[in-house]
Amino acid sequence: MKILRFYSLTTTIILLFFFIRFIIYFPELIHKYVNGNDLWEMGYEFSNSIGIHAPALNMHLAFVSICSLFFVFESFRLYEKWTLKMNNIIAFILSFFFVLFVNTRMALFNVLIGFVLVFFGEVMRKYNVKKVLETMAVLIVTLGGVLFFFVQSNPYMKEKYSSVTFAYMDKIGKLDEIEHPEFKVFNSLVTRVSIWKSGWELAVKNLPFGVGASDGKPELIKYYKQTNQHFLAEYEFPTHNQFLDFLIKFGILGPLVVMLYIFTIGYLGFSLKNAVVISFFFLFFTSNLTDDFLLRFDGIAFSGLWMAIFGSYWLQQKLLLIKSS
Repeated sequence: MKILRFYSLTTTIILLFFFIRFIIYFPELIHKYVNGNDLWEMGYEFSNSIGIHAPALNMHLAFVSICSLFFVFESFRLYEKWTLKMNNIIAFILSFFFVLFVNTRMALFNVLIGFVLVFFGEVMRKYNVKKVLETMAVLIVTLGGVLFFFVQSNPYMKEKYSSVTFAYMDKIGKLDEIEHPEFKVFNSLVTRVSIWKSGWELAVKNLPFGVGASDGKPELIKYYKQTNQHFLAEYEFPTHNQFLDFLIKFGILGPLVVMLYIFTIGYLGFSLKNAVVISFFFLFFTSNLTDDFLLRFDGIAFSGLWMAIFGSYWLQQKLLLIKSS
């Protein structure tokens, strides 16, 4: 618990420092955003100023925000002083704001699911109906207020989560038929689905053992060229799916190993009946459906560290049960 609290609070403070630094050192970007220009690049520019890939940064921030909400509930359950409660509430609001600021779709989806899991796991299980309804009302007002403020200052968010995300879905595998796809569908769902379609076809051709660990991406790019998908080949898109990436490289065993690794975290969460651990499992599982974080050092370190901490906590609880029996 102390590690989780230290991690969430420290990360929020560090991000606040970088946010203030971003405002001071990149006033021209802030001016553009205030005037509604190039709003789509805000989160990516902020992440680049830190030197971190935006989806990876927001995966961390989503977990921080989930932890921060958990500690808000804990502070009320333990009847802590109002100063401590307010500190937890401010940390939660800041952490949620940073998730919105970096503004990646999977992180926002995961953080909202995490909030629901923590609410049901930590509030409905421990409080009476009146307390649950009061807490739900405060949470909805807080989240709604932050979300409303952000959407009002960043109207592109409405467009991103509707027309931009689901544009040109009839062009799956035919992105070159779109005029200037690099401007229109670079970050759209149709591009990801086109990549997955090509990746799946390549993987099926090389079953049961795959193309090898070092040949995954080169073979995928070669397949783009063979199937006349020039846009995908030009920008050398990776699979953006950890399970599919390992299926291409290692064949049938690849995704099974990924599932064993990630679902071990899920087992720990459900065995402990701990909403924070379950939220982490859901966050990391879904993040690897749309990206390949086990190919990145930060993704490996992030998941490995928390798996070790959750595993240690699981062992401690098992030992306590054995001693009490």
